[in-house]
Amino acid sequence: MQLVREIKPQAGQQKLYRTAIWITIGGNVLLAAAKALVAYLSGSAAIYSDAANSVSDVVYSLLLVLGLYIATQPPDLSHPQGHSRFEPLTGLIVTISMFFASYAAGSNAIQRYLAGGAAIELNLPTLVLLFSAAVKAGMFVFIRRLAKKLDSPTLRTTAKDNLSDVLTSVAAFVGVLGSSLIHPLADPIAGFLVAAYIFVQAFRAGKENLAFLTGKGASEEEVSEFVKAVLEVPGVLRVHHIMTDYVGPKLIVDLHVNVDANTTVRDSHAISDAVEKKLQDFPQVDRTYVHIEPDDWVD
Repeated sequence: MQLVREIKPQAGQQKLYRTAIWITIGGNVLLAAAKALVAYLSGSAAIYSDAANSVSDVVYSLLLVLGLYIATQPPDLSHPQGHSRFEPLTGLIVTISMFFASYAAGSNAIQRYLAGGAAIELNLPTLVLLFSAAVKAGMFVFIRRLAKKLDSPTLRTTAKDNLSDVLTSVAAFVGVLGSSLIHPLADPIAGFLVAAYIFVQAFRAGKENLAFLTGKGASEEEVSEFVKAVLEVPGVLRVHHIMTDYVGPKLIVDLHVNVDANTTVRDSHAISDAVEKKLQDFPQVDRTYVHIEPDDWVD
């Protein structure tokens, strides 16, 4: 008796996940160290905000290693549906680190604002912010590409965080520039805007990953597409029940289809296989459970 579903090893996916992890860890450690040093030397609230965000990035980078390792393990007796739910759980932890960065950055910006701000020199802060924006832009492109290939919510969250880091570095640069050319308060104002943007991105990412963890179903449009595809299978007369829910980042589809009451068991099995294949052609579908019923059957 087969107790768990067999899954062939996917070495290519494992390699892509490892690449994403090393890019994320390496880039975040480099930037966190550089920004922390410059924030200390310059006293800039905007750079402090950006540095706090980078430190949180290092924390979630380390969590990515454990979370994605567990998420890519095959099904076993303890988790017969697989371990994929650990991936959005890891993504949710990433969002928590982003909330922490938002709080730390916002608190520092408010303190600097109440103290009256300070004009920041344009030399070292300018260079580190431009360098940070360039590095994070490259990380965003690479991680987003890998997220699309793997259809990974955690890597999508990581890519969004990288993009937000590009924008926050630019905002911090504007704050440094403004503190020197316009008014000293421009720096803490920019720091507060950075904190607010991080908070918004964290909220959106958290909402997506929480939906995956709580068994969210497919959208009405997606369900309609599933039903339409199933009705194209020869022998299927109608679909009278369909239920979908996310197990991790992928959908499980459970549906009842009606066939002619005189259809043989062999033909019914072939119809079931065809329906399963049709649905699993959708990239968001992982598994399908098909129940064949005679068309005159009444539940």
